[in-house]
Amino acid sequence: MSTAIVRIVSELRSIVAAWRREGLKIAVVPTMGALHEGHLSLVRAALAKADRVIVTLFVNPSQFNNAADLAAYPRTEHDDAAKLASVGAHILYAPNAADMYPPGFVTTVSVGGVSEGLCGTFRPGHFDGVATVVTKLLLQSGADLAFFGEKDFQQLHVVRRLVRDLDIPIEIIAGPTLREADGLALSSRNTRLSLTERHRAPRLAEILLQTVKQLSSGESVERALTEGRKAILAAGFSKVEYLELRADTDLASLVTMDRPARLLVAAWLGQTRLIDNVEVPLRRPAVAQQAAA
Repeated sequence: MSTAIVRIVSELRSIVAAWRREGLKIAVVPTMGALHEGHLSLVRAALAKADRVIVTLFVNPSQFNNAADLAAYPRTEHDDAAKLASVGAHILYAPNAADMYPPGFVTTVSVGGVSEGLCGTFRPGHFDGVATVVTKLLLQSGADLAFFGEKDFQQLHVVRRLVRDLDIPIEIIAGPTLREADGLALSSRNTRLSLTERHRAPRLAEILLQTVKQLSSGESVERALTEGRKAILAAGFSKVEYLELRADTDLASLVTMDRPARLLVAAWLGQTRLIDNVEVPLRRPAVAQQAAA
């Protein structure tokens, strides 16, 4: 099966309208291309829940706060289309920037709360760009379901909040983070790592898991995070932007383990910024553990 490539929103909407007349359920998977198995797992999940699947490919300039990072972002549309055809996606929607942001475009969608701190601190304006383009893509596709990966956990919260606040009639479904055999979270940016950096990169996930063990064993949050940051630098990373414990449901900053949580990190390895996160299960009280035993 080939995947049709659509570039104009009017054409996309015409196709979607025809699907609607057939009573079909539609899913969308927003991406910036350079597709890897993490993206394809979302497409497969979408195919399992919907009759038709649209994958969007748009390297969104408004969410980059570094021109060099935007220029270096991998662009592999031909390979992406082949991968999507292999898994059965129905449409690759790949608009150009001039159509997404035509002359005179001045509207920005800004989501407060969950966009603050973490990546929001170190990438000013990033989530405004994300929220604006995602809003446009959801409305352009008119889909019933949208699939996002948990690796970009803060982004997932931003998308859920904007959909809720703007009453966009779509269900947001999260897919788990996929990893290489050595634990490194799949990312399009991994292709920018040198051989030496690629060898070091899995230590980020290892240190996250070690920190979770410390927290689960009763170590204080402050001490566990301090040791985790030191371990990341000792592993060869040049900078730790953040290593923080946040509530799983609303990204509230946590100083004690009193609710289900996520441990989130962003660190630089050479010229590449890597992010990751892992779930931190709620530690059972000692009395409950003894009773269970």
